[in-house]
Amino acid sequence: MTVTSAGDTRRADRYRGRVDAIEVTRFNTLFNFRDVGGHAGHDGRTVRSGRLFRSDTPHRLAGADRTAFASFGVRTVLDLRRPHEVDRDGRIPDFAGLTWRHIHPEHAEWSDTPFQPGADLARYLADRYADLATTGTAGLAAAIGLIADESNAPLLVHCVAGKDRTGIVCGLTLAVLGVSDDDIATDYALSTAAGERFQAWFATTGMAVHPALPPLTCPEEAMMLFLAELRDSYGSVEGYLRHAGVSDAQVAALRDHLLE
Repeated sequence: MTVTSAGDTRRADRYRGRVDAIEVTRFNTLFNFRDVGGHAGHDGRTVRSGRLFRSDTPHRLAGADRTAFASFGVRTVLDLRRPHEVDRDGRIPDFAGLTWRHIHPEHAEWSDTPFQPGADLARYLADRYADLATTGTAGLAAAIGLIADESNAPLLVHCVAGKDRTGIVCGLTLAVLGVSDDDIATDYALSTAAGERFQAWFATTGMAVHPALPPLTCPEEAMMLFLAELRDSYGSVEGYLRHAGVSDAQVAALRDHLLE
């Protein structure tokens, strides 16, 4: 018999609500696009919608997808990909008034520590995220600083799949805004369904997935572990960001323009 707690039920309800929200805009070749707003933050304030978006790489935008994307009024695109990934796939197409910013948080290639089938995926991912947080401090601080500047909003942050590097940047941002770890992990886990959509599309291209990459699955526990262990090391997420180089003024600016 499976026992479901009230907390599990509330989390499932939040998950379904967020899934419903991202179904509103369905792209043909963009699979992990969603608004980061709507969560409860500090002092009962809500994270503003329409200010910060996340997605997988938007370099494929064309036709109806391009028109749908333009309707969000994105002013700044924050691209977290490695330089060779940008060279390989290209950047987002030009839009009037759009600024493209490339910030690459330094981190080891995942192929250096390949995922072993049958291993604990949440533990593997949390370890990769911790590695990035250790080696990519300057890049992560620059990314958070860019998001903190209201003049850059609405802003889209993306990497390749929109789940790992993007998940870290969005997770850190939401944590500073006072969003609970449960809600951050629930939002992060939405990228699992996006990964399934991407894989279905990718199978039609004839291209092969790199064998060292883990499944495009985002267990909530991976984000929960990452945030908890970051706090163990730095006292708080804010403590980590200050260590990385984010100023008190940037933290305040982040809260001023991203919280209702």
